[in-house]
Amino acid sequence: MRLSIIIPTYNPGEFIKDIYKVLYPYTESPNSEVIIIDSSSTDGSIDFLRDKNIKIINIPKIEFNHGGTRNKAAQIAKGEILVYLTQDAIPVNSQSIEEIIRPLTENKNIGMAYGRQLPHANADFFGAFARKFNYPDKSLIKTINDKRKLGIKTVFVSNSFAAYKKECLMAIGGFPQNTILSEDTYVAAKMLKRGWAIAYVAEAQVYHSHNYTIMEEFKRYFDIGVFYGREKWILEEFAQAEGEGMKFALEQFQIIIKEKKYHLIPSFFLRTISKYAGYKLGIHEKKLPLILKKKISMNKQYWNN
Repeated sequence: MRLSIIIPTYNPGEFIKDIYKVLYPYTESPNSEVIIIDSSSTDGSIDFLRDKNIKIINIPKIEFNHGGTRNKAAQIAKGEILVYLTQDAIPVNSQSIEEIIRPLTENKNIGMAYGRQLPHANADFFGAFARKFNYPDKSLIKTINDKRKLGIKTVFVSNSFAAYKKECLMAIGGFPQNTILSEDTYVAAKMLKRGWAIAYVAEAQVYHSHNYTIMEEFKRYFDIGVFYGREKWILEEFAQAEGEGMKFALEQFQIIIKEKKYHLIPSFFLRTISKYAGYKLGIHEKKLPLILKKKISMNKQYWNN
């Protein structure tokens, strides 16, 4: 199967050089291609790629959308399998690409796969914990029949490192054209409802994490709430998101106590409250004025569209 590796970028900085080092073999293979879809970067960080065997698509920054931009790249891509990375997700090695596509080539029932995310070397406690909680060391195949056991985790995936059979992605209409985030969750839910399975591949690994401030956590969860508020069918089908959030918070607190990181307790409570408040506000965002939504959203551009 032909492979297309797609990376949306905007001022990616030094990360893009590390990603290129890993993906170089795929730029030289006749059976693969690397596509950069760039939202008019201004930092010059992708300039070195312009004389490489990489397809670079430039779009105006204002046109970027998590779903629509990925759809645009998918339509241009020649591969039967599409691998998506984000600009700050660095594959551990080129074998990670082979591992993430393996389930798609070996199992006709699997429509998408996502890989394991390891924290960057500079990850703080909260950033590192999120990766360990959400990306365990054991692989898993999920189907619609797992929703009673896994709840909202059934549709948990991440386009920071994910692979799709193009025919499956197109069969469910692609990514949502205009979404604040979670375009990957939307597709996962659609695929499961259509009968395809999703593979979590622990052997396919990237370095990817964020050191969010408390305010950034609030804004991010506001956006998550906006997504679920506008896509209520996902919660109705796969249970409420709050239950998984409570499990996350309890396990995080237990580790803080176990490791005697008592100085993190105030931050833990502030973060937990901020995330819950942000999520709830997002769920009910239609009651809020646009000017406020722009201020408390991490993805401000979404509100301009």
